[in-house]
Amino acid sequence: MRNRISAQPWIPTAALFAAILLVTMLLPGILVKRISDPEPSPAAAGELAEQEPHLLVPVYLTREQKVEQVPLETYVRNVVAAEMPAQFELEALKAQAIASRTYIMKRMLEGDSSQVPVPGALVTDTVAHQAYLTEEQMKRSWGEADYASRLDRLNLAVKETAGLIVTFEHKPIQASFFSTSNGYTENAEDYWRDYSPYLRSVPSPWDKQLSPKFTAKTTFTLQQFASRLGLPSSAALAKSGSIRILSTTDGHRIKTISIAGKTFTGREVREKLELNSSDFTWTIGGSSIEITTTGYGHGVGMSQWGANGMAKEGKKAAAIIQYYYKGVTIEDVSALLKTKA
Repeated sequence: MRNRISAQPWIPTAALFAAILLVTMLLPGILVKRISDPEPSPAAAGELAEQEPHLLVPVYLTREQKVEQVPLETYVRNVVAAEMPAQFELEALKAQAIASRTYIMKRMLEGDSSQVPVPGALVTDTVAHQAYLTEEQMKRSWGEADYASRLDRLNLAVKETAGLIVTFEHKPIQASFFSTSNGYTENAEDYWRDYSPYLRSVPSPWDKQLSPKFTAKTTFTLQQFASRLGLPSSAALAKSGSIRILSTTDGHRIKTISIAGKTFTGREVREKLELNSSDFTWTIGGSSIEITTTGYGHGVGMSQWGANGMAKEGKKAAAIIQYYYKGVTIEDVSALLKTKA
């Protein structure tokens, strides 16, 4: 069911708690599935939406410029379709489903509609929140030949983790994830401002062998480089030692760097130059600079290619989650809501 953009505000948090609790009481067992349950047969396209509770996520579709009300587990599946290759190992897809469900449930429970450009929606379909594909977009992206089998695979990953979220001290975590590590993940405070006890740096050795995005090269003219960084001139860049790393993070990325006498964080340079990672080296030759990055993404939380590597080694989704998010618990949404009611 699709609804046009409404002028009504998002449901207040207290009312949302009551609504979700009512759903879980009326439909026991749907949100209380454990990750260790026996594996069901793959769900056919459309079966997932019929079996899930009628908890709707209002998603703003940016291209269509409208709000679509999407059942929770269908929303999770459509996010996994956009955020992780459907060909990944099933346990990696399940870990992604748990992380993506945690993200949206945290926003729901907190009534957080930040960075949404219209009233009546909770999230957009962009990376400002979580990337999201409709079934029509999946068909176009995957082609008719692969669509049904990939959708069945995603349905299975979501069905086997239905209702499961990641918590720390019985609260949904900020379940951040990214594509490819440089061999390590980052401490939250080394990329963002705030410390998080569960977003700690851990080794992620699988990415180097598996990810096609592990390294990349980008070339700028010195003038382009200086302009993007807001430097008054490119002349100083030609001098030896004009760029110096001042400090690095536990995740082996650049924490602070001096460029032509001005200090930047690694994140600032990455974002201003639109680099894949804040782990980078550089070579200046003539009037140009070539930058080589290692890893792809901010580096905080779960590495998706690392998760696939762990799954290839036989690790289950729960083990993947608890490796990348330290000290966390995987809980049923229903159990969490009952403690808050």
